[in-house]
Amino acid sequence: MRKALLTRPYPVSTLLFLFGALLLLPACARAQHMDHHPASSTGPGVDSEMQDWAKARLAKSPRHQEWVKVKNGSREVSSFVVYPEVKTKATAVIVIHEIFGMTDWVQSLTDQLAEAGYIAIAPDLLSGMGPGGGGTSSITEANGVGKAIRDLPPDQITADLNAVAEYVSKLPAANGKVAVGGFCWGGSQTFRYATNNPTLKAAFVFYGSAPESKDDLARIKAPVYGFYAGNDERINATLPKTIEMMKELGKKYEPVTYEGAGHGFMRAGDAPEPTPPQPKGEQAADQKAAEDYQKALPAYKANKKARDEAWVRWKSILAKL
Repeated sequence: MRKALLTRPYPVSTLLFLFGALLLLPACARAQHMDHHPASSTGPGVDSEMQDWAKARLAKSPRHQEWVKVKNGSREVSSFVVYPEVKTKATAVIVIHEIFGMTDWVQSLTDQLAEAGYIAIAPDLLSGMGPGGGGTSSITEANGVGKAIRDLPPDQITADLNAVAEYVSKLPAANGKVAVGGFCWGGSQTFRYATNNPTLKAAFVFYGSAPESKDDLARIKAPVYGFYAGNDERINATLPKTIEMMKELGKKYEPVTYEGAGHGFMRAGDAPEPTPPQPKGEQAADQKAAEDYQKALPAYKANKKARDEAWVRWKSILAKL
């Protein structure tokens, strides 16, 4: 991370990034052609200030980024594509966003996958579902993005993802292999999508739950790799049953739990480290800011450690596909 981002004097609210994120993130698993990105792509579920760092990193990327409209019948799925700087045809990775929709962090993560050597594509699954037929960025109502995502028809989600998979697999720079990875709500959708697309080469589930039906899991052809947070019992409580069913079905499922991390650690651990608050001469406020910082720092370090370890694992598996 660049020094300028690390030394910026953040307000007290930014020091609470992790705590605010952890309060918001549990709701996610309960839910079911331009050469630039939109000026405001972060939905109201995530404070745009908290993702300035993601937007800044994305803007400095040397890789080719573009928005495309992928046709799914009468629907057009607005999708963010980033190409790697490689000499050979590349494997493609579909990125399924959190319940916060198409945020700056999702786009930054997509760019990071391209940096690792993969064609990465992140569809805005709210395309056409917002005011005036817009997507995530068109929804300004508080909690509107999360509600809209929870209301998405499952069959539409599958059809959108199928259209995106077909599109990206046929790009001239692609080798035809397609994997999928998702976070939070997107993690659950990744697991579900693996039950519906037998051509996937791998599914990477980040802190998302599995379908409860054994019949659904029986349709999975791709290996499934799980990435879970130690401090996320709501999701972790579902793992024993999933492990048991996948084993009975003879399916490859490899879950790893990152102790000390919280739900959403891939985004929380990707953010800049919280910086000590600057005293303002107001004793009560200064004390609270200092206490908040002391709580936020160890949580951030645990999430960053988990994020870095998960990233290494993810890239290692992708390299073997």
